Order: sequence, then structure tokens, then C-alpha cells
Amino acid sequence: MHKFNTIDRLEEPLIKRLNSLGFKQMREIQELSIEPILQGRDILAQSKTGSGKTLAFGIPSIAKADLSNKNPQTLIITPTRELASQIATELRKVASYRANLKIVTLYGGVPLRSQADSLKQGANIIIGTPGRLNDLLGKGELNLSSIKRVVLDEADRMLDMGFFDDIIKIVKKSPKDRQTLLFSATFPDDIEDLAKSLLREPLTIKIANQDRSNIEEILYESEDRYRTLTSIIGSYKPNSMLIFANKKSDAVSLSERLIKRGDSAIDIQGDLEQIEREESIIAFSNGSKRVLVATDVASRGIDIKDIDIVVNYNLPWDEELYIHRIGRTGRLEATGTAISILSKDDSQKCDFIKQRAIKKDIKELKVDSKFRMKSRYKTICLNGGKKNRLRAGDILGTLCKEIGINGKDIGKIDIKATKSYIAIDSKETDRVLKALKSVKIKKRKYIAWVISWN
Repeated sequence: MHKFNTIDRLEEPLIKRLNSLGFKQMREIQELSIEPILQGRDILAQSKTGSGKTLAFGIPSIAKADLSNKNPQTLIITPTRELASQIATELRKVASYRANLKIVTLYGGVPLRSQADSLKQGANIIIGTPGRLNDLLGKGELNLSSIKRVVLDEADRMLDMGFFDDIIKIVKKSPKDRQTLLFSATFPDDIEDLAKSLLREPLTIKIANQDRSNIEEILYESEDRYRTLTSIIGSYKPNSMLIFANKKSDAVSLSERLIKRGDSAIDIQGDLEQIEREESIIAFSNGSKRVLVATDVASRGIDIKDIDIVVNYNLPWDEELYIHRIGRTGRLEATGTAISILSKDDSQKCDFIKQRAIKKDIKELKVDSKFRMKSRYKTICLNGGKKNRLRAGDILGTLCKEIGINGKDIGKIDIKATKSYIAIDSKETDRVLKALKSVKIKKRKYIAWVISWN
């Protein structure tokens, strides 16, 4: 694999920023697509989740952004708000070397007016879902006349969700001479139709190695799913576990059952408000919750590193969905484990799992019945974030130097637009809350509270 500095069109500050984030060598999709994208080629790329495609289209979008133009130049269309948020987070990290580059997300669950007001302040890159983008276009709040580049990310998923006509409608409102980049995990007929409608003489890229050989796939047959799940927890003793349920009610009831058992668990499903979904993901990613029970709203678009085990508590009936589920572990070429629980009631449509996974006997599990996935952390929230120019270093410095918290007792710090989330060892949360009533961060007092999900 080549390094990013082999691409002449990339500026040195961008390469330095990539290196500082640990991105030194290009992954295959990046090596094949970044240079052609910088040259202005349309791209039709087959690349699965976790392949590095976000940087493949994100790096050129950042590098070519005209900061003197306040109108959006890159439009990234995604199937879900979770994916939109994930892409924005990753691109903002890379784009931090360009202080005035603005990235705006547009999706449902957030007041339309606030997003329209944000657009009026200017944006270089906008990332949105089809529904909200069409809403803003219909109300005249979104102007695509300056768009140079349109990215369709996880296009197959968007088409599965019935967004073919919406995508066409949105993209057709951008200039005809735009560059169009289409990324899809699969190439069904409707993807080919979409490509023919929107792309001009595209360069077609197919990543040959689409398997996930770094993920151990295991199958247990059982008529008692819950008992099998707790046996898996007590045997594997993972640091983190993502469990998939097929129904919202199952996700909620299973997480409640695990909590009563003594595990640090939380659910994410479609009935939650957007802020609740975001905070559930934050709690899981920072270790305040070690078990996340999710419906397929989380099977795409959530990129949380170091998930030890993915469990299919209820089996998906589609192999593509299965692949996306298990792809939540083994990220960025790390190793991972994916476990499926199969009962007699499960359809023969799940034969593809039997063919892929290694069947093991539950009786072989060495279960520690006392083990619970408890977390040492709680999450403290501050009523200030990026808009207050707060940085993780500001908060860390205050906690360590002013309050006297040992750095080992401080976990991940997430800075959002108007809030900041800090994982703190449970034994120190009361001390921190009390101190922050008088201690200032960057010469300002902030209100702090412990997030309660239960």
C-alpha cells in the first residue's frame, strides 16, 4: 500500500493532519479512487462498510473546498442520520487544519429551522439524508447551484429504503457539470440504473477482497436465546458487545433484562429521539455502557472501534444485512467475533449463515456465572461544546490540574456543537460535579450533570 504523500495533488498540511490521525498508508479503495476523484472523474465504486471509503471521497472534498465561497460545493447523500453524523465527525477531524472549513449535517429528528439557519451561515460540505434534503429544497432553504461534487454513499441501502426517485430529484437540482461519486456495497440492477442516470463515463472500481476473514463467525443452535446470550457473555467476557434484535420492542426488553441482571446495557432503536440515539452511541463508545442492543437502524453508519463481539440475537433474513451487521466488529483490519443464535423457528433463508459460520456446541462454553459486563465509567455532560470553542484538552486540563482527577480515571471526551460528554470513573463523578460548580473552564463556568439513561 502507498502512503498519502505519493499523491502530488494533496497539500503537505493535509498529509500531516492525516498522519497525526494515524492515517499513513492508503487502503485499497483510497489508493484506487482519490487520484481520479482529484482529477474530476466520476466514480462507480463497490466497497463495503469499513473499507475506508469515507476518506476516499472525503479527502478530495476537503482538499478542493473553496473557503471563499460560502455556498456548499460538496453534497454527500447518505441513507441514515447515523451515517451522516459519522461521516461528519470523521471529516471534521481531517479538516481541522483548515480552520474556516464548515461541514453541516441535514437529517430528520432535528428542527428544520435550525438546519436552515445553519445553512444561511455558510457551508462548504453538506451531508444529509434524502428526506430532509428534499424538505429543505422544497422550502427554498437549500441551494445546490454551487455544488461541484455529489457523493452517494451506501447507495444500495438508499435504494432498499425506496429513495431512488428522491435521489434523482435532489441530484438533478445540482449543476449538470458536477462530479458524481457513487459508492455501494453491491451492484444490483437498480444501482446500474441509478449510475446510468447520474454518472458520466464513470471509472468503475471493484474491491476484489470483500470478505471479512478477520472476523470469526460462530453459530450456536439453541431454543433459549437469552440463556445462550448470558452464557456467551460469561464465557467470552468481552469488553464490549453489540447485540442485534429484529424488533424495537425486543431491543428494549432485552436491554432492560440485561440491566436487571447487572450488565451496563443500553438500547438504540427507531422510537428514540435523535438526541437519545446520539447519547446512546456516545455511552457505548466511551465505555459508560458496555452492551448496546440495537435494531438494524445501527447496522450501517455507526463506526465504533474496538467492538469485541457482535451477536445476532435475532437472525437477519438477508445475507447483505448480515454482512453489514457483523462488519461492526473487526474494524480497520482488527480481529473480531460474530456470533449468531439459531433456533428451530428460524427460516431456511438463514442457510447462508450456516454455510459461513462455524457451528459450536453451547456445552463447550466455560461459563463464569458471576461475570457481569459492568462499567467503571459514568458520563458527565457539559452545556458547552464546539460553538463555545471548547476542546478536549481544555476539559482534560481542568479536570487534572484544577480539580486533581487522575488522568487514568478519565475516559473518552466527545465534543459536540453545544455539549461535551466526558467518561469519568464512577467514584469521581460526584467530586467533579461539585468542583465544576465553582471551577471555570477557559474562564467560563459550565453546568454539568451525569447522563442517566435508565
